[in-house]
Amino acid sequence: MTYAETIDYLFKKLPIYQRTGEIAYKADIGNIVKASKILKNPHLNFKSVHIAGTNGKGSTAHMISSVLQEAGYKVGLYTSPHLKDFRERIKINGKMISKEAVVDFVYQYKIDFEKIEMSFFEFTVAMAFNYFSEEVDIAIIETGLGGRLDSTNIIKPLVSVITNIGFDHTSLLGNTIEEISNEKAGIIKKNTTVIIGRRQKECEKIFITKAKENNSSITFCSGKVNYQTDLKGNYQSENVRTTLFSIKEIQKQGFTISEENIKKGLMSVMKNTSLLGRWQILQKEPLIICDSAHNEDGIKEIIKQLNEIDYKELHFILGTVNDKNIDNILGLLPEKARYYFCQANIPRSLEKESLQTESKKHGLSGEVYNSVSHALKTAEKNARKEDCIFIGGSTFVVAEII
Repeated sequence: MTYAETIDYLFKKLPIYQRTGEIAYKADIGNIVKASKILKNPHLNFKSVHIAGTNGKGSTAHMISSVLQEAGYKVGLYTSPHLKDFRERIKINGKMISKEAVVDFVYQYKIDFEKIEMSFFEFTVAMAFNYFSEEVDIAIIETGLGGRLDSTNIIKPLVSVITNIGFDHTSLLGNTIEEISNEKAGIIKKNTTVIIGRRQKECEKIFITKAKENNSSITFCSGKVNYQTDLKGNYQSENVRTTLFSIKEIQKQGFTISEENIKKGLMSVMKNTSLLGRWQILQKEPLIICDSAHNEDGIKEIIKQLNEIDYKELHFILGTVNDKNIDNILGLLPEKARYYFCQANIPRSLEKESLQTESKKHGLSGEVYNSVSHALKTAEKNARKEDCIFIGGSTFVVAEII
């Protein structure tokens, strides 16, 4: 198989979240357990940090990885989804897994994994764990969806991190903060330090109870931080704080990390890990910004920061997915903006006409465009240099313009 054929196989032959969430979300983690046995349990060969949460888990994972890289460690990083290249999901010291390694792994285990009906996520997690096995000093592992039933939840981490809890993927994780918290709390393991990024009343007791059941210590992050990061979104301050608390616990596990490593790591996240799509400024005049925030919590932060910018007119390129309740999100968006409704080129996208119709109910007006790139080109034509163009609503929309 060529690399192109291999990627085509992964995306088209296996259940994948870009198509339908319910198909990709399994009722248990039995498949990844079976796959790990076939691979001789590679996840037992490396130390790890496990990160779950509604927002911020990707940024936090990249920050921790960058700090550890500055301290001289060989760091594996597993995150999802990717923006441009499948290989973004699996990195060592910021370098993506090679095309050859992807092809070889799929070719070698394709038949065995088909027998146990592996999903796209399970296949990818197995590939990451196999790639990190005996190669890294430590791996930073981000959950894909939820926590309790996530394919990554077979690892035995040094530290379990839960960034925050908000409404997202409610059809799969639950319709209340408490239900979603229970799913995220599923990453808390026996005798493992737990870091909670944001203290929330609805979640606090759930996390404390789960930690006690597992004889695990629990720390809720608090206080202001005076550290800077090269990631520009204002919301990153919370992720910096979560990272600092996590690094303290990693240091207690025997990792040597200096103050200079922490400062330099936080200021070199993009260089060290190639993170994209977080309040990313693409152009200055007119100001063009993209961000992959796609749920209520994330959109609130985006709107808050947009309100701090001095511009003449806001041009908002908007697309979303079809399995999300978008009413609450649309209700947060500013009426005083020109909207460009579009859809990413994936089956899971909400039709642009439907998005326009729903948006009108919230007082949002604009035209429909055949593609994300067409919407951006038109916005650039319409915008003056004093204007702001924002692109968001979906990771998949952002992926098409980066």
